[in-house]
Amino acid sequence: MRRGLHLARRAAAALLSLAALLVAAAWLTARPGDPGLYPPPPGEAAVTVRVVAGAWHSGLLLPRDDLARAAAEAGAGALIAVTERFHAYPALEIGWGDAGFYRAVPTIDALDWRLALRALFTPGGRPAVLHVVGVAAEPGAVPGAGIVSLRLSRAGFRRLAAALARSFTTRDGQPVEAGPGLYGPSLFYEAEGRFSLVTVCNHWSAGLLAEAGLPVTPLLDTLPQGLVLDLAWRAGAHAP
Repeated sequence: MRRGLHLARRAAAALLSLAALLVAAAWLTARPGDPGLYPPPPGEAAVTVRVVAGAWHSGLLLPRDDLARAAAEAGAGALIAVTERFHAYPALEIGWGDAGFYRAVPTIDALDWRLALRALFTPGGRPAVLHVVGVAAEPGAVPGAGIVSLRLSRAGFRRLAAALARSFTTRDGQPVEAGPGLYGPSLFYEAEGRFSLVTVCNHWSAGLLAEAGLPVTPLLDTLPQGLVLDLAWRAGAHAP
């Protein structure tokens, strides 16, 4: 009995120590926002963007017209081409992820742990792709996902768009298509960056929002629901 009680206490102490380490790591790696960009001052024109969070993946739902305008202002040829390709849709849902896993696992039912482990633990990371979907109606047209909204300043949105443009691999200044997408009117594009345990799709989403001036917590943002909680806690995200 005493031995069992002793082991239980040691296990509880270990769990508390682990929790304390995680909290400390989250606090130490948290990135402050830029109050000059976010939130937009009252009465100032703003751009509403939405974070789309699924079971393991997140992406951004962006107004196409504002994205096209920001791309044109920045001279971002790849992003201009994408907005023109999807000109018939008022919004674009854009996500980033491992090239193999993203294509092969469109839903939680299709989850392949071998692909997941390979994507997360390949030394040096794995090639990435961007997934772009034309969305006909905001914000409820994304299947199987939760959505939260954020109001960005115009300057913040321009910085987000510039960072997004840099995510596309280009050839002769144009984005490189990588095949049909997973649902609806969608395409994959070759992407910059390497996917790994320390750089997952949710970190990419958080990184774009950080460019727009939002505070983010990378450790918490590893999972999509952690990203949603982080944005609600630190940036005032709310359901649409």
